[in-house]
Amino acid sequence: MKIVSVEPIGISESRAAAIAAELAEDNHEFICYRDRKEDAATLIERMKDAEIVIVSNIKIGADILSQCPNLKMLNVAFTGLDHIDLAYCREHDIVVKNASGYATEGVAELAIGLMLDVYRHITVLDADIRKGGTRNNFLGKELRGKRVGIVGTGAIGTQTALLLQCFGCEVVAWSRSERDEVKAQGINYLPLEELMRSCDIISLHVPLTAETHHLISRELLEMCKPTAVIINTARGNVVDIDALADLLKAGQIAGAGIDVYEKEPPLDANHPLFGAPNCVLVPHVGYATREAFDDRIDIILGNLK
Repeated sequence: MKIVSVEPIGISESRAAAIAAELAEDNHEFICYRDRKEDAATLIERMKDAEIVIVSNIKIGADILSQCPNLKMLNVAFTGLDHIDLAYCREHDIVVKNASGYATEGVAELAIGLMLDVYRHITVLDADIRKGGTRNNFLGKELRGKRVGIVGTGAIGTQTALLLQCFGCEVVAWSRSERDEVKAQGINYLPLEELMRSCDIISLHVPLTAETHHLISRELLEMCKPTAVIINTARGNVVDIDALADLLKAGQIAGAGIDVYEKEPPLDANHPLFGAPNCVLVPHVGYATREAFDDRIDIILGNLK
């Protein structure tokens, strides 16, 4: 088989050579491109003769897939699959595998980091002190004792919940599927409306599907306490970002920590969250740790084999 990684996905040149040599023993060809290109023409050129393609979060639609007549498998080095045309893959018997679980700890830790930054103004105070500023009577908040709502109790949401318990938080949850192992950790499930109304922090951990698009709607955001903080390390379109920006500017929500957007960064210069107060923005880095990338490579190779 011809196996093509259209981007490096963290595979070093030496490891790529070792993988190629191992696969060559079974008469497979492995090509790992050393740069990341997202335009359709380049992707088609790289994928057109491949039987297996490795890709992370680059959008792969029918316009590209239709030019790959030999393709049997998409080996996706990512957890979410909303950037893949799954309907086309099903129709054309292309197997799609993801790298489930590789970034669980990394994303959960970033969610905690965003909460701490919003509560303690770490980013803002860093900028202030570099300009000669002082504390200027700023008082932050602690996570201890806060009620945190976890929206989505898959692996990442559950790991985030367990970390929050170590900080002394009261953790509650909402999920489309309630899990006994989550309840066993002393985490109660609530209706989503009750969670939004009662929590100090709401942390989002659901995949993006037709059902979860704008799950956190303007109506639900308006139910939040004015002291509430929204954390999104899931997918951008899970929350109505325009509504979130409006409520932050109006002081009806106290803060937000955002890692994901309607599209991958760079964002438009007039993005609504750029003008929102007490809003910490990072460029989709929850999954991007050395440890996670090493784990991801192992999962992808396991899928491949």
